[in-house]
Amino acid sequence: MITARAFTGKRYAVFGLARTGLATARALAASGAEVLAWDDGAAARDKAAAEGIALANLYETDFAGLDGLLLSPGVPLHLPTPHPLAEKARAAGVAIMGDIELFARARGELPAHRVVAITGTNGKSTTTALIHHVLKESGIEARLGGNIGLPILGEEPLPEGGVYVLELSSFQIDLIHNLAADVAVLTNITPDHLDRHGDMAGYAHAKERLFRMQTAEQTAVISVDDAYCRAIAAVATAKVCPISIEAAQPEGVAVLEGQLLAGGAALGAQSAWPRLQGPHNAQNAAAAFAATRALGVAPEQILRAFETYPGLPHRMEFVAEIGGVTYLNDSKATNPTSTAPALAAYPAIHWIAGGKAKTDELDACLPHLGSVRAAYTIGAAEELFATLLSPHVPVEKAGTLENAVKLAARRARPGEVVLLSPACASYDQFRDFEARGEAFRAAVAALREDGTA
Repeated sequence: MITARAFTGKRYAVFGLARTGLATARALAASGAEVLAWDDGAAARDKAAAEGIALANLYETDFAGLDGLLLSPGVPLHLPTPHPLAEKARAAGVAIMGDIELFARARGELPAHRVVAITGTNGKSTTTALIHHVLKESGIEARLGGNIGLPILGEEPLPEGGVYVLELSSFQIDLIHNLAADVAVLTNITPDHLDRHGDMAGYAHAKERLFRMQTAEQTAVISVDDAYCRAIAAVATAKVCPISIEAAQPEGVAVLEGQLLAGGAALGAQSAWPRLQGPHNAQNAAAAFAATRALGVAPEQILRAFETYPGLPHRMEFVAEIGGVTYLNDSKATNPTSTAPALAAYPAIHWIAGGKAKTDELDACLPHLGSVRAAYTIGAAEELFATLLSPHVPVEKAGTLENAVKLAARRARPGEVVLLSPACASYDQFRDFEARGEAFRAAVAALREDGTA
């Protein structure tokens, strides 16, 4: 794990003892800090206690003298209602932070390294995984962390010359104060998490904070295809490398602007990259190309790595081909803007959509409905989505994911695609988007077993 003398003798409270919280408590304790840990769930507390982590009911603990309150990113700081422990920390003048802030404070004691931090509404997981893949394929030691992979404090420190590749959500950035990333990447900004940030200005401000922490000699890779990103590029403190796909070639070649234009001109057609199809992946590839070029990777090495990129689970993931019909799992698409590029990527789609809606519209998806042969709505958004889509495409209200897969399989013809791309959160019927994607895989596997397809 990552430890630091900077924490020795200090006193921290840790609230939230899931995977990241446990890793944080372990790292602080191993660094010689006093840790007071708590979780609202008894099972999480029992697991922490079994590891020897000291528990203290933080609602009843005096915060005077604490050096920091470590929060899970899911704990609201401001909206919709500030968590009582966040308010208690503010009243006591205690710094509120997350595990990435501890990592930032430990960096000075780690072997010489660099950090790439990736954020954005859509595409950040693919871009993060793609950057990591390029670095590994180029012989550079790299470690995934943040919103993807394992908690960064639970990982072993990289040797000298390594690169930490961190995916950061707006919730995580809210808890960071000192992470000066050598390369920071912003993929795009579209409506998301407005209940947490209040409005688009608040959401964009959370993303902007990552770029305000950089220094002038560092690099900010920012997509300039939306107004919010352009505004952040205008105030970024680092050297800005803008990327754009608005002027992309018809076959989907990503266009790079600015300093990397000469290297970017080597970008080939996406058809050479099996797991990077569609306009959204052109943007992801452009961002990964610019970021890894900024780290010194040669253009030809980057393009070779793009060809071998295996893709992410639950993100346009190939599940099976049955009777000439392709089944794709895009469960990670939890809002309409994330789903829209998936609808644009194939000419004949049977679209499974629904869950817990984040918005009451599907505006981002409507321009791409020409490729949709039929839609199958599920979950809490079943009626809403059926109402929105029925003027445009045939709709079947399927109720459950399993039933939607069966209905789509009966209707789909060879050469067509059955696509789970829900445009919704999963919490109405599933634990998380991973569980939803796993249920889709199981439903597709069952088609073979019962002869439905």
